[in-house]
Amino acid sequence: MSCNSISLSFLQSTWATTRTQQLCDGTRPSSLPALALHPRRLVVEAKSRTRTQDRTARHARIRKKVEGTPERPRLCVFRSNKHIYAQVIDDSKMHTLASASTMQKPISEEFDYSSGPTIDVAKKVGEILAKTCLEKGITKVAFDRGGYPYHGRIEALADAAREHGLQF
Repeated sequence: MSCNSISLSFLQSTWATTRTQQLCDGTRPSSLPALALHPRRLVVEAKSRTRTQDRTARHARIRKKVEGTPERPRLCVFRSNKHIYAQVIDDSKMHTLASASTMQKPISEEFDYSSGPTIDVAKKVGEILAKTCLEKGITKVAFDRGGYPYHGRIEALADAAREHGLQF
């Protein structure tokens, strides 16, 4: 490094000029305090967010656009490592009209899954939810994927619900 080099903008401080002078002269200027030679360390920390926080933010963005009405309620999906849940919700009354999940006996007894719900299980949840909705006279829904990507279990649940009569 030459003594005549131009430092970067974030290094142009008292400390940087002091260090440059020391390198060129080999002396310490008397006008600057001793603290200028030993500055505080700059610690840069990344903004860390968890996967759950990211999913919740995506879900909030989706909820700004998707709203359940009495004519077209919202089909909301929640996926955990062990279970999958689906609800048909009327947001104007804040009321759940129909629901299905892997916690219900017909699904939990039919499938023996130990490592969590598979695509087959999600299809069965979608099928049961669609049948429940059709019994209650609900044919059209607005799909809310809950911040999850539309593939795998979420896609299988939606496709099964479509195949059994729900329109979205």
